[in-house]
Amino acid sequence: MAKRLIVQVPDPILSKKCREVESFDQKLWTLLDDMKETLKEAEGAGLAAPQVAVLKRVALVDTEDGFFELINPVIKSMKGEQTGIEGCLSVKGKYGTVTRANEVKVEAQDRYGKKHTYKVSGFSARAFQHEIDHLDGIVYTSKCNDLMEEED
Repeated sequence: MAKRLIVQVPDPILSKKCREVESFDQKLWTLLDDMKETLKEAEGAGLAAPQVAVLKRVALVDTEDGFFELINPVIKSMKGEQTGIEGCLSVKGKYGTVTRANEVKVEAQDRYGKKHTYKVSGFSARAFQHEIDHLDGIVYTSKCNDLMEEED
């Protein structure tokens, strides 16, 4: 495993749509392992492949509900609404308020290609949506009303 560099805005890779993963092989597993190490060291709640300069539909979410490897994730349904503070490992030193669905049902594959369905709510739902947005070239700042600087 190796820690990877986290791409920062305004890098254009963050606005590109990612390609589907077709090969569930050692190369994918290395990417997932490297992303996990990078996320852990950065102390974030999620990380998407474009944030480490890879245009593949791969994202990790690490919340109180568990650790999730999401390959080719698709949001199948959304319910309710929540508004809360978000930050991003690719937008250092800033945060803002974003409104998202309170519950999501997501279908995704695991590192071996097996399909899973996840139903999450609250903060985990927010993290799933945030990371899946990255796979579509969307950074949370485009959905945020009040981007603020972190205070030291």
